[in-house]
Amino acid sequence: MASVTYNHVTKRFGDVVAVKDLNIDIADKEFLVFVGPSGCGKSTSLRLLAGLDEISEGEILIGDRVVNDVPPKDRDIAMVFQSYALYPHMDVYDNMAFGLKLRGTPKDDIKRRVEKAADILGIHSLLDRKPKQLSGGQRQRVAVGRAIVREPNVFLMDEPLSNLDAKLRVQARAEISKLHQRLETTFIYVTHDQVEAMTMGTRIAVLNDGILQQVDTPQNLYDYPSNIFVAGFIGSPSMNFFDGELTERDGRVAVETDDFTLDIPENREDTYRPHLGKGIVLGVRPEDIHDPDFAPPDISQQLVEAEVDVTELMGDEVVVYLKKADKEFLGRFDPRTDAKVGKTMSAAFNMDRMHIFDRTTEKAIR
Repeated sequence: MASVTYNHVTKRFGDVVAVKDLNIDIADKEFLVFVGPSGCGKSTSLRLLAGLDEISEGEILIGDRVVNDVPPKDRDIAMVFQSYALYPHMDVYDNMAFGLKLRGTPKDDIKRRVEKAADILGIHSLLDRKPKQLSGGQRQRVAVGRAIVREPNVFLMDEPLSNLDAKLRVQARAEISKLHQRLETTFIYVTHDQVEAMTMGTRIAVLNDGILQQVDTPQNLYDYPSNIFVAGFIGSPSMNFFDGELTERDGRVAVETDDFTLDIPENREDTYRPHLGKGIVLGVRPEDIHDPDFAPPDISQQLVEAEVDVTELMGDEVVVYLKKADKEFLGRFDPRTDAKVGKTMSAAFNMDRMHIFDRTTEKAIR
């Protein structure tokens, strides 16, 4: 097994910087997820590790070995792509065994590895089928099985679930998480889907415009985003943002926006008092905006009057689109709410869980 290190890695395509000064230490047996919007550099970072693209600056280590000049076949990695790339004329067994045959692996060893991988993935009964006879989920398992038989030190997965429907994606991501636990191997996974990232990764690396924004556990990314981009990208629906200023009224520190003023909880005033008069951005997640009649007890709530614009009943909650002047924001209300389109009502902001960012640097103020 092996750790992976990105040490000041940069990748340029002409004048375009796809990855800029990337530094990450990935521990042995860790499940790290690269996540971010299209074009953020996450797939390029994976391809650099695989040796499919050449590094412009810096170095990548697998274990203690610098692999910049090591051919992909000698890096002891296996990769699963968005396209399963199965050979249509071969059955499942031969698709899984093909790479091992090219390496000259003995037949008995190939048979052992393929059958072991098929048992792990529950596809033993499919070994004699051609790809056209398989469902999307089954093809995805075969592609993963082809990687498993390599018995690599590091598994690389580049959006392997993007071709599956919603139900299969949920099932497949659970299977990959269990596979990681069973194989006890380093997994590095790329996705644009923050739900996949949050549910699968032991740590998540958030990228934007080729720059690493934050790397941390899923819960810490959610609770303590380092900047506005991470705060808005992690969480669904995404965080509400309000431009404002830190002010003082009646001896209390408050956030003043164009449309409302909210007092900050007393136990957090000392953090923000040095920033009085500074332009800030207030961030509040939809799950921290409640119908006051059903708000959790013992929270520091501040009320904002707003008009209900749209409601979306989700069964266990109602997503409510609220409008205050020209500003729209979302709350996630208890399904017993009487919020109706066109109604003006109070929304309870849980100020214990609010976030404040410097408007100029966009970094969190803690």
